[in-house]
Amino acid sequence: MVNKREAYVQQLFVKEDEVLRSIEPGLFERGMPKISVSPNVGKTLHMLVRITGARRVLEIGTLGGYSTIWLSRALPKDGRLVSLELSADHAAFARENVERAGLADRVEISVGNAKESLQQLADEGETFDFFLIDADKESYLTYWEWAIRLARPGAVITADNALFHDLIFEENVQDERARAILRFNEAVSQDDRVEAMLLPFGDGLLVAQVKD
Repeated sequence: MVNKREAYVQQLFVKEDEVLRSIEPGLFERGMPKISVSPNVGKTLHMLVRITGARRVLEIGTLGGYSTIWLSRALPKDGRLVSLELSADHAAFARENVERAGLADRVEISVGNAKESLQQLADEGETFDFFLIDADKESYLTYWEWAIRLARPGAVITADNALFHDLIFEENVQDERARAILRFNEAVSQDDRVEAMLLPFGDGLLVAQVKD
């Protein structure tokens, strides 16, 4: 349920086209989880890519390609986005949506274990200007370290679900994913390699910039 504040912002500032609007019902029809970033977070990611002038983006967790489209639409024509997805079914649906959005020329969706894919990118000497972490919460700290390793100086690293449905505020947090997010937020807040802030909208968007 979108609260009044989020709904107000979305109504004024977020313009979804038919492709973006179709992704959530498409996930439902395929029995896939409806856990894409919120429209407000999607637009914010789009703006951050544009503002930073990022040309190479790495996304960890594709699902149906909702955030992939927001991110890649902000890239220049010669920009590139690599998205890592464990599920072949999710990746196939995301590719359909990326093609419908006319972005197939700048998006590469890689299927497999993200940690293995990240190692391969490192072995190939790949580096990136912008990152979105939005996959299994228990691995956020691992993905964070990979992002730091693959980041160019001044790169921006973002992570969705940093408030994890407000479960992190429970007195005795029992959900393992929420506990993982708590550890992640604490670690990033104390990481002197970055300047970081947690933006409390959507489900919480953590934004950090790697120091030069």
